[in-house]
Amino acid sequence: MSATRVAPSRVQASVPGRRTGRTVALVFALLLPAAAPTLQAADGQATAGTSSLLHPVFQDHAVLQRDRPLRIHGQAPPGTRVRVALADRLGDVHADAGGHWEATLPALPAGGPHVLQVRTDTAEQRVEDVLVGDVWLCAGQSNMELQVWRSLDARAEIAGAGSDAIRLLTVPQVGHPSPQAGFGAPVAWRTVSPDSVRDFSAACFYFARALRETVDVPMGLISAAWGGSRIQAWTSGDALREAGADDDALGVLDLYRRDPAAAAARWGAIWAGWWHDREGVAADDAPWRAASDAGIGDGWLDAPRDLGAWEQWGLPDLADYDGLVWYRTTVQLEAGQAARQAVLALGPADEMDTTWVNGTAVGSTYGAGLARAYALPPGLLRAGDNTVVVAVLDTYRDGGLSGPATAHRLQFDDGTSVPLDGGWRYRVAPGRDWPPRAPWQDAAGLSTLYNGMIAPLAGIALRGALWYQGESDTGEADAYADRLRVLRDDWRSRFGSQLPFLVVQLANYGQPSFAPGDSDWATLREAQRRVADEDAASALAVAIDIGDRYDIHPPNKQELGRRLARAARHVVYADPVPASGPTPRSARREGDAVVVGFAGIDGGLVVHGAAAPVGFELCGAAAGSCRYADARVQGDTVVLRAADVSAPVRVRHAWADSPMVNLFDRAGVPVGPFEIAIGRAAR
Repeated sequence: MSATRVAPSRVQASVPGRRTGRTVALVFALLLPAAAPTLQAADGQATAGTSSLLHPVFQDHAVLQRDRPLRIHGQAPPGTRVRVALADRLGDVHADAGGHWEATLPALPAGGPHVLQVRTDTAEQRVEDVLVGDVWLCAGQSNMELQVWRSLDARAEIAGAGSDAIRLLTVPQVGHPSPQAGFGAPVAWRTVSPDSVRDFSAACFYFARALRETVDVPMGLISAAWGGSRIQAWTSGDALREAGADDDALGVLDLYRRDPAAAAARWGAIWAGWWHDREGVAADDAPWRAASDAGIGDGWLDAPRDLGAWEQWGLPDLADYDGLVWYRTTVQLEAGQAARQAVLALGPADEMDTTWVNGTAVGSTYGAGLARAYALPPGLLRAGDNTVVVAVLDTYRDGGLSGPATAHRLQFDDGTSVPLDGGWRYRVAPGRDWPPRAPWQDAAGLSTLYNGMIAPLAGIALRGALWYQGESDTGEADAYADRLRVLRDDWRSRFGSQLPFLVVQLANYGQPSFAPGDSDWATLREAQRRVADEDAASALAVAIDIGDRYDIHPPNKQELGRRLARAARHVVYADPVPASGPTPRSARREGDAVVVGFAGIDGGLVVHGAAAPVGFELCGAAAGSCRYADARVQGDTVVLRAADVSAPVRVRHAWADSPMVNLFDRAGVPVGPFEIAIGRAAR
């Protein structure tokens, strides 16, 4: 493997254009009027009682992208003159009518530390220990969020962590229906230490550590991840609208910004349409309707008074159930209570609820540990019986409405409340066609995480993005390729048209298969492979051999980091070693065999633990026609035969949720999952 050395080995070594803090102060003295007050503050804060002049991403210990124009921005009173200095780069701008200002300074090479100073006539902000290097955005769901303390050999990894050349910033987990300019909570850049690295993204940290073995520049890591999140939540509303696949839900989201109660009611109608489109649902079956228990038909049973996870109710049908369960109760109100403003307060629902009161949808929330609070529109409550219905969807481990019953109540504006403790009934909705997610939900909505976690990074120059997500989208795997393209292009429109985009292919998870069959996980992995393969600025990190069949969160993030670093070296730093290991490039018939050709092999193909590769399938044109094939390595090809597939049209490999793989190259990278069509042999 070739090494790319692009800066001195010591971060604080002198580099062209470097200036000390004293030099920056001298530059400012020349730039500013002599009457300007001399103001200083520690820890990157503004002085003179003003709010911060700089956007919060510019703080002590920050890393800025090398060899790119430096866009420094923030807020000041409208029309205010703002002077900016970083090393010997200077800027002089005015805040616009909205108070936003931005200065673009000439690029700097890797190095530092530098001082960033921003001044107006009345205030100054000073940010110290700023490095210039490569900045990476690490985003996705729980496997990107998974912290170093949960990775392999965590105790030793944390105890030995220490680097001034790697800086860490974690974006607060905040969703929002509209794009935000700032973060939802305070942020801070931190140097690597046992304390700072413990809760940081393991995949992101191990990636940078491995990359610095050959790319000797400071690394700035920005982690923006949320467990259980879906890909549409990370995509901007503009990009989703242009894609045109979520128009109805985006319309509801627009309404939600103005009138959440009206949006909830409209979403209820969309949700009801989904319910009635389910196979086997009668036209008059509306479990949310406002009616007494006596009139709602069969199938409702008494729930345990303490509620809680249905897997713990001692019922065989619910012991391992992932899906939708309806809950229902009735509460009596006096006329004076019904006339008051009220909030329906529910305990946590694992993991998503959609809730109705008297037949009107009032809210929907994603989050297993979150209590719910839904403001009720005036006139919805009435004297006498009021019906509360909660549809709870669970897709992983325990599910249900938390208990006890006293955890749920109607809270009135005079401070009084009425508990929903009159007894709950439940009804199981069998089937795996799960309901749509409300578009305002944080991790499962539309553009919500983009708005709260990516939009605040606008204007930041990045070296590249790492994307590890997809587990939450396996139920809609057929749509993932298009959604991944939309996300990639959307982020490139914000961070640069050639933004390198490194995708982690989903790791193996679940029990091994006994026969060829369909797999949503395999379908999504294939979407990831194809999207990464079609774009020269993208690459795939294969993880099919480092998962855990018993844990959806495999702890071996060190090897994943090494593979991501390998992909980055190839795509970003022109290292000739292949980005992703062996990848299929052709499949052709030769007599009674099919020959699959591979590219990207480092040192030749090798088989682990057997005389021949396993996990290859030959498939005919009909559904269910795939059969395991006998495989034999021949140079850089694999020769396949399957006696019971007379007219194969495609080849699959590792096509299962948790497949067995034993074909690698000598660099230790496996042949990952794939499906390709069979062409004719070349003449």
